[in-house]
Amino acid sequence: MSLGNRILCFLIYVVSLLPFWVLYLISDILFLVLYYIIGYRKKVVYNNLNAAFPQKSAHEKKQIARKFYVFLSDMIVEVIKMRSITADEVEKRIHIRNKEEIYRHLKEGRPIIGATGHYGNWELGIHRLSLMMQDPILIIYKPLNNKGFGKVFNHIRSRFNAKMVPMKQALRQIITNRNVPHISVFLSDQTPARSESDYFAPFLNQDTLMFLGMEKIAKNTDFPIVYCHINRIRRGYYECTFSTLFEHPKTSGDYEITLAYKSYLEQIISKKPELWLWSHRRWKHKPIP
Repeated sequence: MSLGNRILCFLIYVVSLLPFWVLYLISDILFLVLYYIIGYRKKVVYNNLNAAFPQKSAHEKKQIARKFYVFLSDMIVEVIKMRSITADEVEKRIHIRNKEEIYRHLKEGRPIIGATGHYGNWELGIHRLSLMMQDPILIIYKPLNNKGFGKVFNHIRSRFNAKMVPMKQALRQIITNRNVPHISVFLSDQTPARSESDYFAPFLNQDTLMFLGMEKIAKNTDFPIVYCHINRIRRGYYECTFSTLFEHPKTSGDYEITLAYKSYLEQIISKKPELWLWSHRRWKHKPIP
C-alpha cells in the first residue's frame, strides 16, 4: 500500500473514532458543501430524476434531490465509521426483520445468491450480513479505477469476515464455495460495460443496459435468489428485510430473473427515492438503433 493510502487509512480511522453525534454534525456541514457550494454531480442527479420521474413536478424533484444529498452526506460519515464500529453497534444500527428467510435455505444446504442495490446504506449492510454468518459472505464488486483507494475501502468492508470478490472471479469463487453455507451478494443495478452486456430493459422510465452476471450465475448454480432490502428508519438506523425472489433459478426463462430484480428494486425506489444513488451515471449507455 502506498504512503498516500496509508495516510488515508490513518485519517479514516481517526475520524471513525468520533461519536455518531459529532459525525452527523460533520455530515450537516458536508451537505451544505455538496449541495450548495460545489454542487457535486448536481447535473447528473437532476438529469436522472427528470428522466425517471417525468410525472413529478419540478418542486417534487427538487425535494427528492435535496433529501438525497442529505442522505448521501450521512452515508459518507457512516461508511467512515465502519472502520472502527463495534459488532454490537452494527447490530444495533441495522435490525434484521426476518433472519429465518436466510437460514431456511442454508439449513437445506443451499448457498444463497443475495441481490440488492445501491439503496439505503448498502455498505453498512455488508457488516450486518457478515455478523449473521459463521462463514464468510462473498461481496461481488466492480473494482475501482483507483486500485489503492479500492484496497482501502475493501479493507474496511471486510472487517467482519466479508470476502471481496471482483466480478470476473465471481463464478469461480461461488463454485469453489458451493459446499459451504454462504451468501454471495450482487449489486446488480450498477452499469456494465458494453462488452459485458447488450441487453436493455425499461428501468425507471428509461432503456437501461442491464448487468446479467447474477442471472447467469444463479441459473448455473440453481442457488436461491434472496433480495436484501435495507430501509432507513431514521437517521443512523436501518432495517433489513429478506425476500426470496426465486427458489430455483434454473427453471426461469431468459432475462426473467433480471426483469424481476429490476421491478422489485423499482418498487422500493418509488417509495423512498431519496435513498437510491442518483449521482451514479447509470444511463450513459444507449441502445443502438
